[in-house]
Amino acid sequence: MAKVIDVLPEVTGEEMVYIQNLIKDMDDETARKFANVYRARRKEPMLILVTGLLGFIVVAGVHRFILGQVGMGILYLFTGGLCLIGTIVDLVNHQKLTFEYNSKVANEVIVMIR
Repeated sequence: MAKVIDVLPEVTGEEMVYIQNLIKDMDDETARKFANVYRARRKEPMLILVTGLLGFIVVAGVHRFILGQVGMGILYLFTGGLCLIGTIVDLVNHQKLTFEYNSKVANEVIVMIR
C-alpha cells in the first residue's frame, strides 16, 4: 500500500486526501508511475493565482486557458474578466479551481495507468 507522502510530497490538504484515496490499493511501483505522470500534468495553485493577477494588469482569462477552460478564457478575454468581477472571484477561489483541475487530471491518469 503506497502512501501519498512518499510518492508526492508536494501535495497538501484536500488534494493529498484525494490522491491517497486513489492510490490506496496500488503497489509501490504503480504508485510511482502514477506520481510521475500526475506530477507532470498537475497545476500549482500559485501558478493560477499569479496568472489570475495578470488579469488586472495584462490580459484577463489566462488562468482559465491554463486550466483547460477555453470557453471561459475567451469570455474573460473579451469582457475584461467579466468587468473584473469574475477575476476577483477566481482569485478568491484559485485553490478550488486548481483542485478541480488536478482531480480531473488524477482520474485521467488512474484510467491510463490501469
